[in-house]
Amino acid sequence: MKILKKSQERTEEDRRELSRMVQEIIDNVRANGDNALKEYSRKFDQCEREWIRVSQDEVKEAYEQLSEQEIADLKAAASNIRAFAQAQRETVKPLENFSPMPGIFLGHRIIPVNSCCCYVPGGNYPLYSTALMLIIPAKTAGVKRVAACSPVMKGTGKINPKTLAAMDIAGVDEIYAVGGAQAIAAFSYGTEEIAPVDMIVGPGNRFVTEAKRQCYGQVGIDFVAGPSEVLVIADGSGTPEIVAADLLAQSEHDANAKGMVVTTDEAFGKAVMDAVEAELQTLETAEIARKSWETYGEVVVVDSLEEAVDLVNGYAPEHLELNVQNPDALLDGLTNYGSLFIGENTAEVFGDYASGTNHTLPTLKAARYTGGVWVGTFLKTCTHQSMTPEAMQKLAPLVSRLADGEGLMGHKQAADIRYKES
Repeated sequence: MKILKKSQERTEEDRRELSRMVQEIIDNVRANGDNALKEYSRKFDQCEREWIRVSQDEVKEAYEQLSEQEIADLKAAASNIRAFAQAQRETVKPLENFSPMPGIFLGHRIIPVNSCCCYVPGGNYPLYSTALMLIIPAKTAGVKRVAACSPVMKGTGKINPKTLAAMDIAGVDEIYAVGGAQAIAAFSYGTEEIAPVDMIVGPGNRFVTEAKRQCYGQVGIDFVAGPSEVLVIADGSGTPEIVAADLLAQSEHDANAKGMVVTTDEAFGKAVMDAVEAELQTLETAEIARKSWETYGEVVVVDSLEEAVDLVNGYAPEHLELNVQNPDALLDGLTNYGSLFIGENTAEVFGDYASGTNHTLPTLKAARYTGGVWVGTFLKTCTHQSMTPEAMQKLAPLVSRLADGEGLMGHKQAADIRYKES
């Protein structure tokens, strides 16, 4: 293995101060409710809203600020996302009357969570695409109450109009103009205006992420996400400028994002690096993208595609692109990734917006143990069982002996009493 460009190592961030600050925000919201939320809105966003919940008049106003093309684009993306979510939902089925032995009937039900909050970031860019990616799977899963929140545009008191329209097109039930760690606390514990939810999903900055971590248990979460990542496996058969464009598409998210190429062709790796530099000369978001690329960009040359697969499985990237002549040959070996983009035609940004798969994905090696947000994120698989008297008579002595072996005599008695009374 040869490293043409090495990324800076991510040091273990000292989270003590961040943890303290977020805990203080959570405690304030729990103690002071809406007053605390309005205090933080004034402090961080120069927002003087009287009501945190967004009205239907505001949603209507948002549509009026968009062109017909913008609305049509949101609806087209939503249609693809909804179609895929519905197809996924149909694969998650209940199970009834499975019998491991005569007279015992086992099964499971697929039950949606009752309520969720979809956190849609504001930050550097209005991520209206995230509104579609979170709300549509939740509604498709059958969640009865789907709330969404997003920070206001600083100094305006209003959520970005395209984000509001996307939330409405996705089918949201409630919208709130609030963001940050305080929003996570509000939907976890409730305030006067905001009823708590069962689950919170969606990406955010480090304060949002830390608040999700601290509130987990009080509320369910999707996962704790970090900066965006893309990794490209390349055999030199593709186009360097296309790979460079895909790397910078992620790099422009923020200065901590990571773009990486693993290639069997050293000349191709160098050509990608040259193409990145060339695009940075004209890219409007070059200030952020360059900092990200220079700090965390990486280009690695390996001896074989098999070695590339092993390296990638260890890294477990959020987005994985296969820019190789025969991508199908690699599929069985790849086990750790958030979402896979097969072939040069399949840009990662297509998944970000409109192809239909979800863009809320695990980062920082979390793809080793979880996938991204999907319709199943909002579903619980809950088991049930029943049995005949004859099956109970046969099973009770076995359970009695097992319970006795563990020293749990109450368990033993609960089995014995049925056997004796039968």
